[in-house]
Amino acid sequence: MPTLTWVGKDKVVNHHHDVPFRVLNKQYSFTADNHSPSNSIQNRVIHGDNLEALKSLLPEFEGKVKCIYIDPPYNTGNEGWVYNDNVNDPKIKKWLGQVVGKEGEDLSRHDKWLCMMYPRLKLLHKLLADDGVIFVSIDDNEQANLKLIMDEIWGVNNFIANLVWQKKHSPQGDATYFSIMHDYLLVYAKKSKTHKFRSFHETEKQTNVVSNQIMICRGNGF
Repeated sequence: MPTLTWVGKDKVVNHHHDVPFRVLNKQYSFTADNHSPSNSIQNRVIHGDNLEALKSLLPEFEGKVKCIYIDPPYNTGNEGWVYNDNVNDPKIKKWLGQVVGKEGEDLSRHDKWLCMMYPRLKLLHKLLADDGVIFVSIDDNEQANLKLIMDEIWGVNNFIANLVWQKKHSPQGDATYFSIMHDYLLVYAKKSKTHKFRSFHETEKQTNVVSNQIMICRGNGF
């Protein structure tokens, strides 16, 4: 199977073993209002470094999580968004210096992103149940790289689909070449042979919406 190589990979492939276990410090609880459903499944909001947070969940949840959805940084280089999407963020640079060493100073933007993602995906793989599935949002900046490292960690036979979803409904006026209207959702199962997706039936309303969108595309071209 083809594998992806990048500067710093040898330092991060087993880094998840070196991440220390942290004890979660409970700060507050949520109490539902009267006549509202209670928090019967122990939902948690964890504040902190996601690498350490994932490791802290292993003792209780390893191999038990049925469904995971993550929306990692797309590595667009945009620093003015809701969160810093630039791999030159000081926290990432500090972590790279500690884990990769001096070699990390010369990493490309994509090398840094891959170093950041790999140990986190390894921990997510450990958390996923044998009949579980993971969904990962991404765009064109790292989709190709993400697919290769997901194949490496999850196994190419456990790849389910690369879903394409339309994120915009009007052309981007300042686009350089093409107006990018879509993003991706990579889907992998822990063990594809033991996982089954339930089918669903499309309602008449949903069918009409799709038909109208197709007519708009045909009428306006690209």
